[in-house]
Amino acid sequence: MRSVFWLSAWTIAYVYAGYPALLMVWARIRPRPIVAPPGSATECPGVSIILAARNEGHRLPARLDNLLALDYPADRREILVVSDGSTDDTLDVLARYRGVVGTVKVPRGGKAAALNAGVAQATRDILVFADARQTFAPDALRELVAPFADPAVGGVTGELLLDCEAPTVAGRRTGGDRRQAEAHIRAGSERRTTGDRRSRPGSTIADGVGLYWRYEKWLRQLESTIGSTLGATGAIYALRRRLYTPLPADTILDDVLTPMRAVLAGHRVVFNDRAYAFDRAAADADAEHRRKVRTLAGNVQILVQEPRLLVPGANPVWLQYISHKVGRLIVPYALLAVFGASLALARQHAVYALALASQCVFYGLAAYGAWLEFASRRRTAAASGQTGIAAWPARVSRGKGVVNA
Repeated sequence: MRSVFWLSAWTIAYVYAGYPALLMVWARIRPRPIVAPPGSATECPGVSIILAARNEGHRLPARLDNLLALDYPADRREILVVSDGSTDDTLDVLARYRGVVGTVKVPRGGKAAALNAGVAQATRDILVFADARQTFAPDALRELVAPFADPAVGGVTGELLLDCEAPTVAGRRTGGDRRQAEAHIRAGSERRTTGDRRSRPGSTIADGVGLYWRYEKWLRQLESTIGSTLGATGAIYALRRRLYTPLPADTILDDVLTPMRAVLAGHRVVFNDRAYAFDRAAADADAEHRRKVRTLAGNVQILVQEPRLLVPGANPVWLQYISHKVGRLIVPYALLAVFGASLALARQHAVYALALASQCVFYGLAAYGAWLEFASRRRTAAASGQTGIAAWPARVSRGKGVVNA
């Protein structure tokens, strides 16, 4: 039982502390810079922006206006919106943009099938994937495609800034100063709230989500520095068109499977923290929980779709993948093992008793936090004329997560 306790404890410690420490040392000793030919920084490659949408008519005008206003030569980019069997006014909205935005109509088949259809219609060398909900900074497209000047780079992921992150922008280069970046976040949030029929109050878990997301982006930056990231931010990422492989129709995480296939093909996928997209945090713990479940399910699915990821010789970033992705899948079971072992060993040594007490306090605080949110949501529902749990489904269905880990 002691072996179970220590093996599980060290697994958890390695995934969340040991692996980041290893990355920091690795990035300092053997960084892998992006190497671009002289003069390539001024080039603007042809890009196809692909946006899959289902019943997004209420969001599309603001989103398309945002994309059309980007600081990028109009003759070097095309915008393709794939309507995934939309039954609202999506097609009517797109008709107003005829001539500047291409429309692809497909029967409802899910996001992966819609992306496949969009790529099939794309004519440019670089594919840029985006969602209807977020907005881009004015220079986001230029920054996103800049690393492709290095022939070894097959994909680039930008940085997603949540509305709860505005204070962290200070001192960072964003194509403007801190106030401009914060203004983009606020403006994007206001546009979505005004134009979204399903607008909702502020997030009840913004601080926690913001902290976790900053940690996750820090890991991505380190992984990019030593070679490749292990996925992309679905709101803003790009890929060389020749590296795109049609996705299985049931794919859950296209923004992990697509970049990892580029890595398996021998190319780098890098993180550019100057290419900004803006969004808001998940509405509440339920929305974040659903996002996490979806992410974990997607990571398991990818192991079935691409078993080569588990083979050291076939996967150039095998150590990173095992440590970051597979490790996250193991951690929940390791936590259960640590708790069970602590319970069994608590009377044998003070170390195990202390470990058990610490876990009880931690889980108790988590339960208390969940109860506080439950109570807060009941009060909000009552104030809005709804009562009890009957008010929950409408509220919960609105919260969509934004972060893939």
